[in-house]
Amino acid sequence: MSQPRVPGDDENTLELPCGQTMVAGELDLGMREFKCDCGETHAVVMDVHPPERFLPDFLVEVLREAIETTSEEMPEFDTPHLLGVVLEEFPEAVVAYDASENADVGYAMAWVTEFDSRRLHEIVVELVVELMEHAVSHADDDEALSAFEQEMVEFDVAEFVDQYRAERDLEAEDPYA
Repeated sequence: MSQPRVPGDDENTLELPCGQTMVAGELDLGMREFKCDCGETHAVVMDVHPPERFLPDFLVEVLREAIETTSEEMPEFDTPHLLGVVLEEFPEAVVAYDASENADVGYAMAWVTEFDSRRLHEIVVELVVELMEHAVSHADDDEALSAFEQEMVEFDVAEFVDQYRAERDLEAEDPYA
């Protein structure tokens, strides 16, 4: 049975990667993921969530120093840039919602993925490692590239995510981390 909608409410509706829909106001600022009617759990990220949700402080600082942004609205590397990389890599698995005209929700941008929050965390780390490897390859320093590649052979993304989430105690912050 279809749900009655307020005229014009379609602009506040997100069509999720699974095909279900939800109203933007259902996304809570503390929400990291939610159990969908489709039976899956979807990760939620908002522009107000810090990139440290996924990466250690020191690495965020390095990325901010190394990456030049071209946006006046977002002059430094931040969560929207991380999710932009995820969206670029997985366009069918991420829905972006621009809430900048909707002052009622408390965020300007939100992303909902077909992945749960843990898998999204792994994807973000994997993509940042790829970006770092690409940057090192442009340094024209074969020794640095070789050292970086050797370190990455030993780097276990899943283990890093487990340790980082335990260290940040994400489960205690939010049962849907």
